[in-house]
Amino acid sequence: MKLNSKAIGVILILIIFGGIGISKGLNVWKTESTKVPVVFKEGEFAGEYNPADIRGSYSFEDIYNAFNITPEVMARAFGLKDINNPSLFKVKDLEKIYGNLEGDKEIGTASVRYFVALYKKLPYEMGEEIYLPEPAVNILIREIKINEELEKYLSEHSIDISNIKIESNSSENNTEENNEKVIRGKTTFNEVIEWGISEEILENIINGKIIDKSVVIRDYCMKNGVEFSKIKQELQKRIDKKE
Repeated sequence: MKLNSKAIGVILILIIFGGIGISKGLNVWKTESTKVPVVFKEGEFAGEYNPADIRGSYSFEDIYNAFNITPEVMARAFGLKDINNPSLFKVKDLEKIYGNLEGDKEIGTASVRYFVALYKKLPYEMGEEIYLPEPAVNILIREIKINEELEKYLSEHSIDISNIKIESNSSENNTEENNEKVIRGKTTFNEVIEWGISEEILENIINGKIIDKSVVIRDYCMKNGVEFSKIKQELQKRIDKKE
């Protein structure tokens, strides 16, 4: 039996939209990306969500959905107990709040990953030193009952945030761009290149090849076992010389 073009068109439409309908019915079809971290593939924690996959775009609500840590606990740990709606707070916004700490200390996405791992007693491989706010350390010591060795490490990597002013609307999206040329936890290779550091110099500093300029430098360091604080310090020196 031969089918004309009109009949073929109708059949294709039925196949396409019928497939979508079935996918939705099976809860497979998704029109937007979901904030779901990868799981451990093997070992004692196989099937558990991996905190190392928490992204800056995750909200505290996303963390609650994956790790069952309430937004209120997250807000308390990171000094945000007075914000309007902790569920909506994005992890990446911690760097806006704590972006001017002294020395190489940072509170950002890596801090959240580490805190979640410790709170849920999940494995976490650190590629560099990680700092936590004092309230987060207190929660881990008092509520999770960590061992003495870890308590000592956390005490040495605890940051007093009591004097840092937190705006009540910090959880809302802030579209104001920071034009200051400062290496932060979310700075990409491309940004540094735009600030006048050549790709060749960048590759010499990181001792590797840049495949994707849009990659966040800190993420690259963590993935390749490079100490971000040293890379950050060297890059900042070169950027400051160009000012």
